[in-house]
Amino acid sequence: MRIWAPAFLSLGLLVVSACDGKTAPAPAPLSPEANAAFLANNAKKKGVVSVPGIQYEVLKKGSGAQPERSDCVSVYYKGTLIDGKVFDETKPGEPATFPAGRLIPGWTWALQMMHEGDKWRLTVPSILAYGRKGAGDGVIPPDQTLVFEIELLKVIRQGQEGC
Repeated sequence: MRIWAPAFLSLGLLVVSACDGKTAPAPAPLSPEANAAFLANNAKKKGVVSVPGIQYEVLKKGSGAQPERSDCVSVYYKGTLIDGKVFDETKPGEPATFPAGRLIPGWTWALQMMHEGDKWRLTVPSILAYGRKGAGDGVIPPDQTLVFEIELLKVIRQGQEGC
């Protein structure tokens, strides 16, 4: 029994130190099969439009300007893995502003089809997201399909203040 006591003590310390709330472990990557199945099932959902490379669903239709690749956009967004884990999102009242052409390819492509006021659910396969490298020091594992809710608030034309 004395041999096991240090092992149990070490296990207990490991469990306590893992629960200190300082850092969360990186999510485990989902298999290529899970990603492919998610895309196939998502494509069958009512309202989902599949175009080469991405899938999107219009949640709210706007009628404002459409951005070009050289413009900046002000957006609210939430990004999740296909298991629903949120990896990034804007805070209420604090939209993010980005150059439309300097984002992951799936975002750049989709934004150019959106209008100010649109809100879309965008599903982006790995190849048009962060690919084999993943991102955020493991927050987004390699080869993951990502799901975003994007609300396009404002198009800021290239050369205008704020872009």
